[in-house]
Amino acid sequence: MTRRHRPWLLAVGLCALLAPGGAFAAATCNVTATGPAFGTYDPFLATADTANGTVTATCTWTGGGATTVNLVARYGTGNSGSYPNRYMLFGLERLNYNIYFESTFVTIRGNGTAGTQTGQARLTVSNGNRTASATGTLFGRIPAQQNVLPGNYTDTILITLTY
Repeated sequence: MTRRHRPWLLAVGLCALLAPGGAFAAATCNVTATGPAFGTYDPFLATADTANGTVTATCTWTGGGATTVNLVARYGTGNSGSYPNRYMLFGLERLNYNIYFESTFVTIRGNGTAGTQTGQARLTVSNGNRTASATGTLFGRIPAQQNVLPGNYTDTILITLTY
């Protein structure tokens, strides 16, 4: 079994980028992403700022019979170089945030180290169902009342999809 790695970028903030996935046997997978769009940060808000994004993997089978594609998504650290301390930038200003698997903001999306988890999906594609997709929600959260200038902060997260 050959494992292929295909990195792609996810811009957190006001931007999102798309990129294709790799290929396994006769299955071809593509990935699309929309990052959480927090908008302009207001340091005077008393509550955390939250926004959602999505990651979707779609695999197409061109062979006979059926196959199962096991996907693993590993999320990079972005500007910060650290999972528990991710930050976005606006000029030289740093705004702490993170992306999570759930709306309770407990499990950080990462590479499986430093208390983080990887994203996983299992897709079955066959002659009768040549295309299958899996979509995950990115739950973004900015802690309240950070002492930074108001502005549009961004970060770019590298995600490596393995299957």
